[in-house]
Amino acid sequence: MEQLNELAFYGLAGAPDSPAALLQECRDGEALGLGSVFLSERFNVKEAVTLSGAAAGCTTSLGITTGVTNQNTRHPVVTASYATTMHRITGGRFALGLGRGMDRMFDAYGLPRITTAAMEDFAGLMRRLWNGEVVMGHDGPAGRWPVLALDPDFREDIPLLMSAFGPQSLRLAGRAFDAVLLHTFFTDETMRRCVDTVRTAAEQAGRDPARVRIWSCLAVVGDWVPEDVRLKKTVGRMATYLQAYGDLMVRTNDWDPAVLERFRADPFVAGFRGAIDGKATTAELQHVATLIPEEWLAAAGYGTPEHCARAVLHQMDLGADSVILHGVSPTELAPVVAAYRALRPAARFDDLPANPGAT
Repeated sequence: MEQLNELAFYGLAGAPDSPAALLQECRDGEALGLGSVFLSERFNVKEAVTLSGAAAGCTTSLGITTGVTNQNTRHPVVTASYATTMHRITGGRFALGLGRGMDRMFDAYGLPRITTAAMEDFAGLMRRLWNGEVVMGHDGPAGRWPVLALDPDFREDIPLLMSAFGPQSLRLAGRAFDAVLLHTFFTDETMRRCVDTVRTAAEQAGRDPARVRIWSCLAVVGDWVPEDVRLKKTVGRMATYLQAYGDLMVRTNDWDPAVLERFRADPFVAGFRGAIDGKATTAELQHVATLIPEEWLAAAGYGTPEHCARAVLHQMDLGADSVILHGVSPTELAPVVAAYRALRPAARFDDLPANPGAT
């Protein structure tokens, strides 16, 4: 079966009962022909280093990336060593994906906040370490270290992927990263603007804009998925985003901030502890659905498998190179993947590698 390197899935989407489910998901995704798996990180049973090693051990062709981890939770030498280990153990199927994370969480944990400048500094450090450099007396936005080194014989070509939201992050991705991961529920206008920002920044930095791989993250929850699961993967997921960084979501999509204020002021939402998509019951999610406009949830794959497949191709028409089919497991994606194969443009994606950070 031809591998669809332009498509990916998220491992352990949502709040899994056990991380062991990832092993079968990766086998299923590879058998289905999906190109890569993105591994998000939560500080519970979704620690990214362990998960990526598990994904590598049970697959032979699937691309793997952290989608995403944060640079402030591990020493840079540990992160660089981890990426090199993954790169070699997979034969080049791994990309290191980084994101800014949430300031409030870092403040609570006593970790330094991640700035745009810190991410650019850190990316430079990774590339220097992978190239065998010994970095002496580094004092920059990412931090201060007397000595950073791996192995002087290293000449590793490991792609760097970045999750980007706002214009500064998008420009950074264009000038300093190999791939960029955009957010779920981006409107068409937002997608076009984000793609243009990344490509323009790459060109201004003297890079080939086409060499920065842009990933759309599209929620795919078709009508073959049970209704209560669809509610969790759409309303619940959006509600969790609004809990965590609602102002950024609203500002990026040019939505009405008054709607966000009403959402936050709702007694159920205001008093809820934890992530709504992970903890709320079906009845509670039905209430939350009354607080979120339908147009905020519109940018997703709904309906029949063919409708969902066309929604995937639409993301590429908006400028994305690749699409993550987000929200459900590979087995639940089987109908849409079959429909997508029937619609897939001949030869359009033949040159895309499985590594999600490479072009």
